[in-house]
Amino acid sequence: MIKDYLEIGKITGTHGIRGEMRVQPWCDTPEFMKKFKTLYLDKKGEKPLKVSCRPNGHMVIMKAEGIDNIEEASKYREKVLFMKRSDAKLPEGKYFIQELVDCRVIDADDEGKCYGVLTDVSQTGANDVWHITNESGEYLIPAIPPVVIDTDVVSGIIKIRPLRGIFDDEN
Repeated sequence: MIKDYLEIGKITGTHGIRGEMRVQPWCDTPEFMKKFKTLYLDKKGEKPLKVSCRPNGHMVIMKAEGIDNIEEASKYREKVLFMKRSDAKLPEGKYFIQELVDCRVIDADDEGKCYGVLTDVSQTGANDVWHITNESGEYLIPAIPPVVIDTDVVSGIIKIRPLRGIFDDEN
């Protein structure tokens, strides 16, 4: 489901004495955060921060306008940062995990058959693994082209052709 604001990371501490903050990015790479000039301290976009970000290993060092010393920066420790969805440009067919979560997962060949709801995504390296949950439990499917046929996050529907054996215990 398309959301206006998405979580992008969490401030974990300070960096130096000039108000910089260490951010644990919740995106594919720390480089992604460099694209944003404004991040938000709430999921409604009512608390903007003008920022500049630079990767530092697996973390991001962020400087926010108006936060110029370690004391001010330390007040933001453990705060979650949000990005405005419309500020992000993704290639065709790519989605944010937060947009996939809560989508209904149905059979690509029998739209009356619902496998459940996508509840989580595990990033394994080779391919993502989607967690599909229904009243019978949780099922894991590989997010690969032969399985995932269509993803429509606007309507909240994902069509799949599951590998044999994954949902076989379902009646």
